[in-house]
Amino acid sequence: MSKRLVSLDVLRGITIAGMILVNDPGSWEYVYSPLQHAGWHGCTPTDLVFPFFLFMVGISVTLALGKRVSSGTDTSGLVLKIVKRSAVIFLIGMLLNGFPYYDLSTIRIPGVLQRIALVYLCCSLIFIRTTWMGQFRWAVAILVGYWFLMIFIPVPGIGAPNLEPATNLGAWLDNLLLGGHLWSHTKVWDPEGILSTIPAIVTGLSGVLTGHLIKSDLSETRKVVWLFTAGVICIFTGLLWDLSFPINKALWTSSYVLYTSGIAMQCLALCYWFIDVLGYKGWTTPWVAFGINALSVYILSGLLARFLGLIQIGEQSLKGWIFDNLFLSWLGPYNASLAFAMVFVFILFVLSWQLYRKGVIIKV
Repeated sequence: MSKRLVSLDVLRGITIAGMILVNDPGSWEYVYSPLQHAGWHGCTPTDLVFPFFLFMVGISVTLALGKRVSSGTDTSGLVLKIVKRSAVIFLIGMLLNGFPYYDLSTIRIPGVLQRIALVYLCCSLIFIRTTWMGQFRWAVAILVGYWFLMIFIPVPGIGAPNLEPATNLGAWLDNLLLGGHLWSHTKVWDPEGILSTIPAIVTGLSGVLTGHLIKSDLSETRKVVWLFTAGVICIFTGLLWDLSFPINKALWTSSYVLYTSGIAMQCLALCYWFIDVLGYKGWTTPWVAFGINALSVYILSGLLARFLGLIQIGEQSLKGWIFDNLFLSWLGPYNASLAFAMVFVFILFVLSWQLYRKGVIIKV
């Protein structure tokens, strides 16, 4: 498969736009329920955003590294490139976490970019060392192993295994190794913590396996059918596993991996059928503009949000002043908060569109 997969760029662009939308409301006090994460167990549309992106990281691994691996050439140089890229993404995540004060005693070590870096690293190394069947076995082993750890291993100093926010095995490990460097809103556990990053690797591997299907010699119609079928199987298995190991984004449970990967497969199948097979591409350009520079746009959104929060106008931040005077002054609080987020996304679209028009792709 030599031509660029427009559907993947589109889905990635929609995902990044969604990620920015839910991360940047005008006020966190006024956010519609679908734009919030589930309180603990469960899954909202917002809880689909991050796994969708990791799923597409996995697909990109297969599409980008496939030729190099299948050619049989020495992969030692490739491993070095993978490690370097992962380290750069991880470091950028750390720099964003600390910006602008960089208090090394309390800087948050985990984060979204850090998890992307680790998932990319592990998926890439597994991909270049194994066949698709080996990758499938890795995925199964990790999901079952994580389930066993969380459900059957007692929590040191606490007692019986449990899935509560502050007392589960993952929270204990985060406190043990990263105490003082966790998410400031929780302090005692991190939604991108150490243990929950392990099953997140499988979200990436589900994309790696999907990439094999996309690259295969099957007809386009059969690829769509297999994508939908695999998606149904994953969703059903995830819902079944949810009965004993609840779907939970913060814990990134095995059921959550299967459920969200299944939905991602079906969304990709739909995009692939309409865009790459039937050729309905007239509406796709804005999303492609987002998608081809997805990671850099996400980083830019984080910097812009920080600047809006740091600049003061009187006794409030620039963000607060903009929200109060340009949105809340004529809209209800929930609609004002949503409108602010939509304008924020639009500003980033304008910037990504300029890059797209000039053919600029920023590789991170």
